[in-house]
Amino acid sequence: MSTGGSRPHNATGSEVGTVHLVYPHGPMTATPDAIGRNLGGRLQARYRVVYHDWTDRDQIHPEPGDVLLGHPHPSRGTVFRRSSRRRGWRRVLMLSPFNGDPGQVGFLDSIIRRCDLYLAITGPYWLKWLESSRFSHWAPKMVRLDLAIDRNDFPVLRERFNEPGSRRFVYIGHTGSTKNTPYLSEIAKRLPGLDFAWIGPGDRPIKGVRALGRQDFRTQASRDLVSGFDFLLMVSRYDSNPTTILEAMSWGLIPICTPQCGYDDTPTILNVPLDDAETAARLLLDLQTVPSNDLLEIQRRNWDLLGTHYTWDRFAAQVIEAIESPLSPPLGREGLIRRTRLVCSEWASPMGPVRSHTSAALRRLRRPARSPA
Repeated sequence: MSTGGSRPHNATGSEVGTVHLVYPHGPMTATPDAIGRNLGGRLQARYRVVYHDWTDRDQIHPEPGDVLLGHPHPSRGTVFRRSSRRRGWRRVLMLSPFNGDPGQVGFLDSIIRRCDLYLAITGPYWLKWLESSRFSHWAPKMVRLDLAIDRNDFPVLRERFNEPGSRRFVYIGHTGSTKNTPYLSEIAKRLPGLDFAWIGPGDRPIKGVRALGRQDFRTQASRDLVSGFDFLLMVSRYDSNPTTILEAMSWGLIPICTPQCGYDDTPTILNVPLDDAETAARLLLDLQTVPSNDLLEIQRRNWDLLGTHYTWDRFAAQVIEAIESPLSPPLGREGLIRRTRLVCSEWASPMGPVRSHTSAALRRLRRPARSPA
């Protein structure tokens, strides 16, 4: 069945009025705050910008020419979801991460229908994967955005590498299922002579990996800690394009990741396969013998990429182009079964919907019974 549909608001040809930016925008140097803050500052050079946090529960009433831009929250009744239903917007633009996990992004299906474009913060891997996925009908509305960093927030920490045989690996992140940390344990188990460490929060250990806890990389002590490592290792199953990879590049570490981290065609962001610990271990062992000059060349090329491509100016320019564009293509075709599954994925998602007595009861009904002890 066709699901192109028309948006309930009225796009006009008027000049851009106020841009209502719905995104975390606090002082943290890490994302998501860094996205809202850096984007908003650049938009303010062209437009009047009003900031809203994505958890807000108010409803914005547009004036002529106003643009709604931002990140929908998984919970119903939040500001982007409520406001996108209002008539009178010049443009409605969704800006949020995308990966292949229905539990993380399935809820967007009901929202994208009210949007002119979906500015998808994601790596090239996921856009190539899109065509054969249950989200393929989103493709006409999707514009891919690479993330960015401010290099001043992530200064160079190392300009040389440990000697062959003594090179060290660090994972930076949490232990949620999408990060696939049991796979990290499987790799470490095959390389008992190498040093694997973990920086970040988590409710369980990562076997075979030294836990260094949470760190605030604005402090010198945390920067000194990370400066002892040679490689960042990320083995996510579903990750849009983690900013940690860009941050590590800026520090001088060389990133290694599964393609499912979004990065699969950048020669200086090294790949290991998903869920093939034997092959991944061999690749990491090979890196112990790579000449230091070769690693320094990869490091230099990554710094060049950060200066020419992974910048907030480039990121903001793509958003501005979408704000001023007239494009509002219909969605592609989808079947009833697919649409039903996406509706169900929203209710089953661990990220939403909003907690209430009713939804809590539904989750309890869906939860499998525990086996007797």
